[in-house]
Amino acid sequence: MPRVSEPTRPLDAIAAVKEAAVAALVAFGLFVLMIGIRTDQGPTSALVITTRFPLLAKLVAAVFVGRLALVLIRSQTNVSTESLIPASVRTAVAGLVPYATAAFLIIALVVPIVFYSNRYWLDLAILIVTYTMMGLGLNIVVGLAGLLDLGYVAFYAVGAYSYALLAQNFGLSFWICLPLAGILAAFAGILLGFPVLRLRGDYLAIVTLGFGEIIRLILLNWQDLTGGPNGISGIPRPSFFGLPFNSSEHGFAATFGLGYSATHRTVFLYYLILALALLTNWVTLRLRRLPIGRAWEALREDEIACRALGINTTTTKLTAFAMGAMFGGFAGAFFATRQGFISPESFTFTESAFVLAIVVLGGMGSQLGVAVAATVMLGAFELLREFDQYRMLVFGAAMVAIMIYRPRGLVATRTPSVWLRGRKDIPPKLVAEARTESPA
Repeated sequence: MPRVSEPTRPLDAIAAVKEAAVAALVAFGLFVLMIGIRTDQGPTSALVITTRFPLLAKLVAAVFVGRLALVLIRSQTNVSTESLIPASVRTAVAGLVPYATAAFLIIALVVPIVFYSNRYWLDLAILIVTYTMMGLGLNIVVGLAGLLDLGYVAFYAVGAYSYALLAQNFGLSFWICLPLAGILAAFAGILLGFPVLRLRGDYLAIVTLGFGEIIRLILLNWQDLTGGPNGISGIPRPSFFGLPFNSSEHGFAATFGLGYSATHRTVFLYYLILALALLTNWVTLRLRRLPIGRAWEALREDEIACRALGINTTTTKLTAFAMGAMFGGFAGAFFATRQGFISPESFTFTESAFVLAIVVLGGMGSQLGVAVAATVMLGAFELLREFDQYRMLVFGAAMVAIMIYRPRGLVATRTPSVWLRGRKDIPPKLVAEARTESPA
């Protein structure tokens, strides 16, 4: 007969105080050099050390009291964070996901209309959509195929430099260079895929990290081709079906009878990257329903079982790297044409880490989660720009909280791409029984 596990015994006050003291000690070790001691430039340009021990003491005391209260509440009530939300509310929220996707799309379409006169917010929106597209491309490799890639910025760089070199040296237009940049980036993804066919986990991450650094060093040292640290400037800008965005009589504004404005190009670039991001999302959704998409998900869950089923893991990995790299190359080409200047400093490991954080925090395998995470992370950076000294601290604390309370991401999903006969909902009562029962 199945038996119900006994509830956890409440912790005594001494154990709670010990745990709170450990948390306070950790907080002291983290904050003593960040907040307790500060260096400033003095009148003689020498560094002057100033102390802020009262503020440090307040922060450590707040951590101690907060941890103590949290431990005591959990030990007395034995309530998890998930149980605080009723099952009906969780079901209703899950049903709102399709509507949230439509709401995101509507908001994205009207952003240039609402913020037409505000260049700052338009540039921020372009940046968010660009990182969303990169996150969707990396989501194929990390979220669907389960291959940890720390060098994704390499494909971003290949796409940017491919577009810049092709447009300058051969005089090709943006619409011709864009697919070529994606193809060259996909080829770079295949080159990365071959050496890592037998690697998994940490070893795979180290190799991909090394690949990203190799590409950056090549761009930095091959001065005859890439310009080295000076980069490439004067990259051609895209046109609207041959109409340049300038004040000439053959320009975009004069052709449509509009007053010339530099915002026209910004709006066009926004809708261009939005179309590329939507194309990436649509292709990814279609691929997930194809045999190759199901092979990616099988590889993510268990590579040994995937081999036992007769799936060719070699082609599965290579296609994942190639598809993810291709979309990264598209984003790189857009970055080059938008900036008009590129250099190796724009393609560092920090970019790879940021895009990977978007995929992980949004929910690996979730398309909507990538868009939400990119919006939240970049929007939070801008909202906390005035608190320059503390925004990284707040941002790091928020990421830790998400990993603790939402370990699968903001929009966690493991929904199968294809159902055998039809979707069958499991009643919450059976789920609760399965969690409390254990073998006799």
